[in-house]
Amino acid sequence: MYSLNVRDHFMIAHSFTGEVFGPAQRLHGATYVVDATFRREELDDDGLVVDIGLAGATLKAVLGDLDFRNLDEEAEFTGQNTTTEFLARTVFDRLVVAIGEGRLGEGARGLERLSVTLHESHVAWASFEGSV
Repeated sequence: MYSLNVRDHFMIAHSFTGEVFGPAQRLHGATYVVDATFRREELDDDGLVVDIGLAGATLKAVLGDLDFRNLDEEAEFTGQNTTTEFLARTVFDRLVVAIGEGRLGEGARGLERLSVTLHESHVAWASFEGSV
């Protein structure tokens, strides 16, 4: 399986509900480094997994919709703990929509899998991976 990875970052504020979160129940900030890894069995006709420029630009656009936001104030996240795991799935889902809309080029329609990893720090991260 071939893979191509692009990386970017975004910054948010949020809080959590539940004793398990301890002090993170209070409003706090997080900066995530995000890796999006695109996978396919065979390269496209141009010898690519996906156009790296379009992949990077699309990841930046997806993250831009979250960047510098207080997720507690975003209607789509009402009642949801926006954990690192949850946000990895959110970014994954938005990238899959972008692939379906052709924003990563026609060659991206041959992608089979996508993995999104959010690095919360140098010692902790979470991922979501699935079929495209």
